[in-house]
Amino acid sequence: MPNHLIHENSPYLLQHADNPVDWYPWGTEALEKASKEEKPIFLSIGYAACHWCHVMAHESFEDPDTANLMNDNFVSIKVDREERLDLDSIYMNFVVALNGQGGWPMSVFLTPEGKPFYGGTYFPHVRRHNLPAFQEVLEIVSRLWHTDRAALLSSSENLTRTLQTQPVNLPNEDVLSLGVLEQATRTIAQSYDWKNGGWGGAPKFPQPMLIEFLLRQGTRGDQTSLNLATHTLHSMAQGGMYDILGGGFARYSVDHTWLIPHFEKMLYDNAQLALVYLHAHQLTGESAFREVCESSLDFVLREMTHPAGGFYSSLDADSEGEEGKYYLWTAEEVRAAFSDPLDADLFMAAYGINERGNFERKNILRRVQPDAILAEQFNLQVDELPANLASLRTRLLDKRSQRVGPSTDDKVLVSWNAMMLSAFAEAGRSIGRRDYIEAAEKNAKFLLENLIREGRLLRSWRAGVARHTAYLEDHAGLALGLLSLYQTDPNPRWYQAAVGLVEQMLVHFGDNQVATGGFFDTGDDHDALLYRPKDLQDNATPSGNALAAMVLLQIATYEGHSEWRTLAERMLSTNLGMMKRYPSAFAQWLCAADFALGPVFEVAILGNLAESATQRLMMPQRSGYHPRLLQAASPYPPPPGSPKLLYDRLLFNGKPTAYICQGFVCQQPVNTPEEMLAQLG
Repeated sequence: MPNHLIHENSPYLLQHADNPVDWYPWGTEALEKASKEEKPIFLSIGYAACHWCHVMAHESFEDPDTANLMNDNFVSIKVDREERLDLDSIYMNFVVALNGQGGWPMSVFLTPEGKPFYGGTYFPHVRRHNLPAFQEVLEIVSRLWHTDRAALLSSSENLTRTLQTQPVNLPNEDVLSLGVLEQATRTIAQSYDWKNGGWGGAPKFPQPMLIEFLLRQGTRGDQTSLNLATHTLHSMAQGGMYDILGGGFARYSVDHTWLIPHFEKMLYDNAQLALVYLHAHQLTGESAFREVCESSLDFVLREMTHPAGGFYSSLDADSEGEEGKYYLWTAEEVRAAFSDPLDADLFMAAYGINERGNFERKNILRRVQPDAILAEQFNLQVDELPANLASLRTRLLDKRSQRVGPSTDDKVLVSWNAMMLSAFAEAGRSIGRRDYIEAAEKNAKFLLENLIREGRLLRSWRAGVARHTAYLEDHAGLALGLLSLYQTDPNPRWYQAAVGLVEQMLVHFGDNQVATGGFFDTGDDHDALLYRPKDLQDNATPSGNALAAMVLLQIATYEGHSEWRTLAERMLSTNLGMMKRYPSAFAQWLCAADFALGPVFEVAILGNLAESATQRLMMPQRSGYHPRLLQAASPYPPPPGSPKLLYDRLLFNGKPTAYICQGFVCQQPVNTPEEMLAQLG
């Protein structure tokens, strides 16, 4: 018999709707039941693509004896962390404070009022890895609740007061300057892994925000930053964590060499990584970076796109109950896939396929031989190899597509979609892929038409139903995505939608306290919580506050709005110390600081957008990587809703005209892209 999750919309919650555990979603019904029955709450937080969430579910939540223990002694609540960032943030802070680390599944015990008193992550069904068995944990907590409840409640009160204390930004003696960026770069370089690429040991995460910052430093002439970024991108693209056949990246590498992936594929990783590979291509001209960008975006179009235009959240790590089974190959399977033994030999030599395997006696594809060596070994021309290998990869991908694939979390999340919206918009205009631009336009239309109700943005959509109040990262992230699209498709609709989201952000999320400032992660009309969270640190996705600072800077540039720029600069100033000391955790802030420091070029283009002369004026921005350039374009005169940057400007010589400006102070208007480039330096 289904439990109380049966009417939920989240694929993760629906995965548990038939558990013998009497799960409830987070809400009034569950909290009131706990209060009425004087039972503690067991809160389990995870997400659909989480491998260890599946393991704990199979071991414990599907076990009748464990379920009886939970049902008799607790009110059990399931939460999808991707839908409820607020709950995940609050209780993850508690678990990390208690244990020194956190993760998913997250397992937290609460009072009926929602105050935590004990927690951890994955608990096994039997004792192992120095972890107690989950049933033992349940029995101990239940016994203490009945025999020593006063001590638990006292501990809970103390812990809650600690969590509720908002961090205060102390006065900062640093001044926003290029020196801050340079010091952060030195700190980043000191911990770099020059052998394998990236930062840290196992598990190793790709850190696209850090790479993006380094590429920005590369545009300032910092060759070391550019070397760090490109070395990492080349290292990851060799395969393993990068899907050689189908494109796209897994969430992280289990080892320190990028070989063994944690096989789940997340939308936010692929959006951010597609962009940094695009930017590296724009900056260096290397075709390999463009190929990774395109293969990743093609993968999203093929496997993670709803027919109406939304982008799905993730692909599972497991298929047919085994982690990574969909992606692994034996040597025998590879030989059987090719009718010509020479094709099989070439493919196996290029991608390291052998009888022993490199992961549980099977093979993760990884490029191990360069073109020159392969050409000599197989008596081929070097310039023939890329096309030959691409053809072989396509044939093996066709074989793989016949397997049982991993399940898809098909909910549409606004902030993650916004990142992918930016990726498609930028790649479409830079590479000249009309299908990418159409995907971006379709996605923006989908989000604006399906995720806004009664003037307010919602967080999540699935199967025609939108739910959950949106967060700061949704408002700021979608505004940035729409600004990216506006620079590709200069339709005032996209620009005005971005401005409206920023205005909502200012009204509902602002923290007016001088000591803290910035924005809360939740709106002023959000559900009541232990406290209003405000996470300043970047994680796998950018901090909502860092996104807010960036979008305020960009729209202030378009509108000449000094008050919004001042607010963003104040936010940056209060975080300068953290940026310098912990750049990997504040990389999105560093990108915003880079933009704030400029020089920022404002490009206003007027003319018939269908004419080739006007299109040529738009090419300089599309031809390279210009992270501190914003462009607005429109017919003459500009239609209502256009950025103020376009107003009060005339056609020069009666022809399509470009104005290159800084701080709304413009140089002589020009009619050719060559003259534009000269003014841009």
